[in-house]
Amino acid sequence: MTKIRVWALLLLIIGLSIGYFDYYSEKAPVDSAFNKPFKLGLDLRGGSQLTYRADVAKIKPDQVGEAMTSLRTVIERRVNSLGLSEASVQTEQTSIGLKENRLIIEIPGVMDVNEAVKQINKTPLLDFRTERPDGPEKVAIVKAQEELLARIKTAGTSSPDLLAGADPLAFEDANFVPSGLTGQYLSRAILELGAGVSLGPTIGIEFNSEGAQKFGEITKANVNKKVGIFLDGELISAPVVREEIKDGKAQISGQFTMDEAKSLVRDLNLGALPVPVQLISTQTVGATLGQEAFDKGVMATLYGFLLIAAFMIIWYRLPGLVSVVSLSIYLSIMIALFKLIPITLTAGGIAGLILSIGIAVDANVLIFERMKEELKRGKTVHNAIEDGFARAWTSIRDSNISTIISASILYWFGTAMIKGFALNLIFGVTISMFTAVVLSRTFLLSISPADISLNRFLFSGGFSSGKKSVDNEQLTVNYKNKS
Repeated sequence: MTKIRVWALLLLIIGLSIGYFDYYSEKAPVDSAFNKPFKLGLDLRGGSQLTYRADVAKIKPDQVGEAMTSLRTVIERRVNSLGLSEASVQTEQTSIGLKENRLIIEIPGVMDVNEAVKQINKTPLLDFRTERPDGPEKVAIVKAQEELLARIKTAGTSSPDLLAGADPLAFEDANFVPSGLTGQYLSRAILELGAGVSLGPTIGIEFNSEGAQKFGEITKANVNKKVGIFLDGELISAPVVREEIKDGKAQISGQFTMDEAKSLVRDLNLGALPVPVQLISTQTVGATLGQEAFDKGVMATLYGFLLIAAFMIIWYRLPGLVSVVSLSIYLSIMIALFKLIPITLTAGGIAGLILSIGIAVDANVLIFERMKEELKRGKTVHNAIEDGFARAWTSIRDSNISTIISASILYWFGTAMIKGFALNLIFGVTISMFTAVVLSRTFLLSISPADISLNRFLFSGGFSSGKKSVDNEQLTVNYKNKS
């Protein structure tokens, strides 16, 4: 019994610690590692949604999926480069009417997306840059960048006003200089296998006639130096030039895995042959409407929790109170997951959380009803708890697994809002099994009396008066004699 009580105390302390983390993460300073605010979705925070149609008519059917993945990767990189790091970029294929491949971009907190639309509509830019030589210019760029980073660290944010007032040199690349050779001169990129096993995969690139001439001039002037390959301003490879290349063909080698090499080939070809996109719709959700939806979702969760807690305590008495404690720890764990992963919280996600609370309580109801049956048979409270959990486990396991399967199907085929609902439901059901079967059981066993007659009313539940039958009284006497 002592061991069970120690475990119960330890689990309670851990639950309280998680709850305190949930609270402190909202109050912690911005530069603190414990600052973990909720990541709100478009429907709760407000913002803009852009829907694009991708033109895949010139792409082979078996390459459409890869092309859309490439497009999403580049668009994500482009949107993030604008400072919109919380944006969500997803692809989907419509199944009603004329099939279309679409790109959906959700940007929470941004009401004016004209600049974002302008940037997204641009063709993905692939360019080659040469090493910047050491000198006063490079020193000045490095100094400007260090000053900007210091200002951002002091201010605790990289606001547009702060960036606008920075030295223009801070936004230059200190290591590379544009060469004028871009993806428009690239003919294709292909995946090649190295001559030996140790070399691994390599990437072959070919330029058109004009690009071959430019590439020859660049390689001639930069022998034994690096030539950086950039996609949308981000360095993806920096091979060293060994000799002048006149035929417009080159090979990028390095310690690539097969997946990394495939990804690089994909990005290179995307820079040369991007998937055209066309903006077909925009939608704006006001910040006020989003905040109102968030507040109502929080209140619905709170009211639901309080009503369930009241019912459990009134109907099941002491086990009901224990279930409320377990349920509180369950909510603390869920909130911590939202903050740490982080999971984008949407209205559908809150609905999934509320539903999972009901499922978590359902497991406790099954257990407590089994406990009542065992108590009616004259068992001690301790044994009734053990047998009640054991006999209810099969039903809890099967019902929760079926819910997880259904939610997984919703996540696989659903839209963004449906996915938020399904993901939160999966997490909720999984954690609820832990809190119901492990926490509630441990807490109940730690407070269960050894004497069947002691506090029986607190464990009976329902309309039971707690009175024992003659057989039960005889069982109690036998139990005492054995003890």
